[in-house]
Amino acid sequence: MPPTTPYAGKFGSCVAYGNNNNNHPQPHSPYRNGTGPNPSKENVYNGAYVSAENPYDIPQPQSSCRSSSVSSMTTKEHRYNSSCAVSENPYTSPQPRSPRQHSTSCPGRAYRHTTATTSSSSGGSSEQSSRSNSVAAKGRRFGHGVTASYGEMCYHDNSLVSASLEALIQHLVPTVDYYPDRSYVFTFLLSSRLFLHPYELMTKVCHLCVEQQRSGDALLDKIRFREVAPKLVQLLTEWTETFPYDFRDDRMMRCLKDMTQHVARGDEYSWRAMQQMTQRLIKRLSALGQYEEAVAALSAVALERPASLKTKQASGQRCDVMSVCDDPFIIAQQLTHIELDRLSFIGPEEFIQTFAMKDPLDNHKGFFRKRKTSNLEAYINWFNRLSYLVATEICMPVKKKHRARIIEFFIDVAQECFNIGNFNSLMAIITGMNMSPVARLRKTWGKVNTDKFEILEHQMDPSSNFSNYRTALRGATQRSETAHSSQEKIVIPFFSLLIKDIYFLNEGCASRLTNGHINFEKLWELAKQVSEFLVWRQVICPFDRDRRILQYLVTTPVYTEDELHLASYETEGPENNMEKDSRRSLRSSLSHRENRS
Repeated sequence: MPPTTPYAGKFGSCVAYGNNNNNHPQPHSPYRNGTGPNPSKENVYNGAYVSAENPYDIPQPQSSCRSSSVSSMTTKEHRYNSSCAVSENPYTSPQPRSPRQHSTSCPGRAYRHTTATTSSSSGGSSEQSSRSNSVAAKGRRFGHGVTASYGEMCYHDNSLVSASLEALIQHLVPTVDYYPDRSYVFTFLLSSRLFLHPYELMTKVCHLCVEQQRSGDALLDKIRFREVAPKLVQLLTEWTETFPYDFRDDRMMRCLKDMTQHVARGDEYSWRAMQQMTQRLIKRLSALGQYEEAVAALSAVALERPASLKTKQASGQRCDVMSVCDDPFIIAQQLTHIELDRLSFIGPEEFIQTFAMKDPLDNHKGFFRKRKTSNLEAYINWFNRLSYLVATEICMPVKKKHRARIIEFFIDVAQECFNIGNFNSLMAIITGMNMSPVARLRKTWGKVNTDKFEILEHQMDPSSNFSNYRTALRGATQRSETAHSSQEKIVIPFFSLLIKDIYFLNEGCASRLTNGHINFEKLWELAKQVSEFLVWRQVICPFDRDRRILQYLVTTPVYTEDELHLASYETEGPENNMEKDSRRSLRSSLSHRENRS
């Protein structure tokens, strides 16, 4: 018999791609050109957004998976150290780790950590122990680095490395005396969508779980199913809580309803647990739908265009960010609120769904059917908006002195974002300040002390595959794990790079081996990447919400790219004939658009 999946301990930190991707062309950040890869909470708020309200105006109810303690506003004196850290898999309790290094079939990774075989943290059985002991004995017999096969499942040093799809599905199915490792459950549910649709997997798992209890004797079948029902409910509970967005598919909901009825005939206790699970799921999906409606409403407000560019530039016609709040720390806090709010609604499967096969029924409009990567895309759009907001605030003022003050203000905001651990807002601000309409304002930059800005740019320097940023991120992760306050727990990664890392991992490793098996080593690595993100998104923002500032940041109109260039030329005139021609063309084009609207 094969051993229990031995990866039930911590997921190790993601290995930096420092030298592994240097031979591959690096794509541009999806934020710099305004588009992300075409993709694609357990931490979903228990409360619901009201679509007519700005979701950032009111404190949000805490999710059960988040910490219950929220400290008040804290001081700004933390800096990062650069020590490496290890993030825990949020779906398993801490287990002893015995990392080993061994070769891998994935060319994009230099090494891989594996863990010693452990029993399931969610109720492992005697059968699991016997499986583990069997493989441990073989390892001692044949020496370190042993590879063993059990049917259609292949293990290396007790770590599952490959298997047929059917064997992996069977390994997920609980029995009376067996329940899979929670880490295996998370890993396979996350990446199985690369090979089959979630509703197909759920149908197979439920069918196998029921069929395995059939003996031909109706009374015996009922008794056996009553014994396995709690474990089936546990598996479905993990699925609905970790990947609730899978159940926006009405086929999934029908399957869940059918299983509830089947369980009701065998075990009343499990039937009640199924009902409670379904109620929690519906509540999560309802909150998600209202959140998406609220974000769409906010985006619509932000897209409302003023009458003309001149009106926007006219003194006194529009307030700027410093008139709303002149404290960089407070602005950084409110940006962190927005980041954590939006991160909390990104489903872990959205990172994988972008690579998954297309569902032919995706165009069918069902009650739960939505775009499968909408929250990830909304987060990318937020990054773009913040970058354009920064550039707009700098290009808008008529006076050079005012523009210089705005630049210095955003440098201070970026510094505070770094100190908090909000790397995504930090990079968005740097991106906005490096846009060509802002970068060409030489007279304005001449009045700015750029020492702090240069330090921040160095921290986010893309050279050596963002090695400086990755060092800072490891330091922030370690600080989060040893945190003594809510603020120290905050880690908001540079999201574009996280997506790029997952993209290269998927592209650099084959999903199937030459023998047709699923490359489960790749699936482990994908799960390690995503599980670290899940740890980061669970943090509750400890800062007080400021409704006025949040409203300004998410709804105030920003310049389009053409308007930014024209505003830049109007504030500091063209320096050559090419810029003169560009200004003339932009004036004509924007004037034509205004007349048409």
